[in-house]
Amino acid sequence: MELNPSYEAIGKGFVQQYYLLFDDPAQRPNLINMYNTETSFMTFEGFQIQGAIKIMEKLTSLTFQKINRMITAIDSQPMFDGGVLINVLGRLQTDEDQPHAYIQTFVLKPIGTSFYVQHDIFRLALHDTV
Repeated sequence: MELNPSYEAIGKGFVQQYYLLFDDPAQRPNLINMYNTETSFMTFEGFQIQGAIKIMEKLTSLTFQKINRMITAIDSQPMFDGGVLINVLGRLQTDEDQPHAYIQTFVLKPIGTSFYVQHDIFRLALHDTV
């Protein structure tokens, strides 16, 4: 397979769709369709999860109801298998908590004429200070 020339548009479109679903608690369960039953991996705040069902268990266990999100940058790169690597930098506020910077990285794996999330890494940009 070769590099996908539409990688930037794919990255931006994916991020928009993913957060549209994620940020609405009623729609969040629909994210299961973006992950593979066996070969999707997520690292959420250092906790690693494999498979769509386990990933969705984590995502639907999140208790906040309201998200205010500001995306600072979406950087995408084409991958040699036709996939897309996406890095998102942003700031989010859940419910009435204070806003925090975050980084989320996705690897979209091609499957037919579409993609699924093969890798998803999410981390709040919190720095432990002594």
